[in-house]
Amino acid sequence: MTFVVPVPAVASVPVKGAPAGTMFPVHRIYCVGRNYVEHAIEMGHTGREAPFFFMKPADAVLPVAEGTVGRMHYPSLTRSLHHELELVVAIGKGGRDIAAADAMDHVWGYAVGLDMTRRDLQNDMKKQGRPWCIGKGFDEAAPIGPIVPAAQCELGAGSKIVLEVNGAVRQTSVIGKMIWSVAEIIEHVSAAWELAPGDLIFSGTPEGVAAVVAADRLSGRIEGVGTLALDIVER
Repeated sequence: MTFVVPVPAVASVPVKGAPAGTMFPVHRIYCVGRNYVEHAIEMGHTGREAPFFFMKPADAVLPVAEGTVGRMHYPSLTRSLHHELELVVAIGKGGRDIAAADAMDHVWGYAVGLDMTRRDLQNDMKKQGRPWCIGKGFDEAAPIGPIVPAAQCELGAGSKIVLEVNGAVRQTSVIGKMIWSVAEIIEHVSAAWELAPGDLIFSGTPEGVAAVVAADRLSGRIEGVGTLALDIVER
């Protein structure tokens, strides 16, 4: 097979505890909107609404190796870059119309991720009734720590999810406050798209989303999964 332009590199994320160079290839990135009650309220919504999804390009991932601090360039066109800390689900076995009861068999592992958002651009698009990909799908919009095999994770309803910015807590909650569980999310996503090995699902963020600026350090952690540290830098 001959390609007429250079073949892009495969987007990938390191695997925790694996030999150097062992990577999880990224196929697609699905994101769940408003999946914590308090975050739904702060965004102007209430109740257990049906889940909705948006996507980011696979190469929007910004992998951060274990024990290091990543660097994200402050993106163009925005004056309101918001953080959204999330549990990321890595799919190891694909499928369509997966029942929630069977969904966990499709999970390869978990990671700590950030759904970074150009909030002003997203809000402008919403007001105009236009797609808001520009607010979510930009370069480096999905920082992510190493993927941890599911068997090595100790996730439960009480597992804390916490984000600090420059040492001050911005977001804090527990995984059990997700409106839709991981299994339910997989059921809903697989009804709309056929899931494939390498898919990542960002499962939604707790309340406390806010703006960050260049020189800020973001430090996220999810009990039973791991941590993610990131500096925002000028382009």
